[in-house]
Amino acid sequence: MQYVVRASNISKSFGRGATRIDVLQNLDLQVEPGEMVAIAGNSGSGKSTLLHILGGLLHPDSGVAEVADHDIYGLRERQRARVCNSAIGFVFQMHHLLPEFSAMENVMMPAWISGKGVSAAKQRALQLFDRMGLSVRQHHRPGELSGGEQQRVAVARALINQPQVVLADEPSGNLDPANSETLHELLESLAKETGQAFLIATHSQSLARRADRALLLKQGTLEPLEVANSWT
Repeated sequence: MQYVVRASNISKSFGRGATRIDVLQNLDLQVEPGEMVAIAGNSGSGKSTLLHILGGLLHPDSGVAEVADHDIYGLRERQRARVCNSAIGFVFQMHHLLPEFSAMENVMMPAWISGKGVSAAKQRALQLFDRMGLSVRQHHRPGELSGGEQQRVAVARALINQPQVVLADEPSGNLDPANSETLHELLESLAKETGQAFLIATHSQSLARRADRALLLKQGTLEPLEVANSWT
């Protein structure tokens, strides 16, 4: 089986001595190309920690994190940055758009960093703005956009380099119910259309129901989750 994400025996702790907290404990995870996987769990359960490790942002204490056939922590820092920029797209709870740049410039930024030419990057960005329903908003700055529009721009930015996996950390956490549902529907349809994997940390049962698989992160490990009326 070919996996775009494979985590093996991942452990991560914070603090020392009596204040030591074991957040992840020998965690395993595999995600197939085109698969949409939701990870649920209480606040503080380690969902963000796991995504940061898989995204090359936080070194695990032990274990192996592989993305797109690369052992990302077996790479030198510059190599890891290059692989992560091309193979991974990020969507965070806060959109993290640069306020002094237009929506178009924000979306094109990862393409520029990866060395793509301006013409190719702009053509790809225009396609994404059309797909997000934001063509008329491409020249607006983030402060001129609604919360839902800002987050859709962030999704476009995550997709600009056509990554093999998108890591989304509570992507609708700051949106109202209507905008949340719009975003959830968009993420589900993108996963089906593009063949890219989506690994999403979420408290939203609506979003988890749209996933191919839902997992619960509890006491440092993952277990299958059947999305019902509630979870704890």
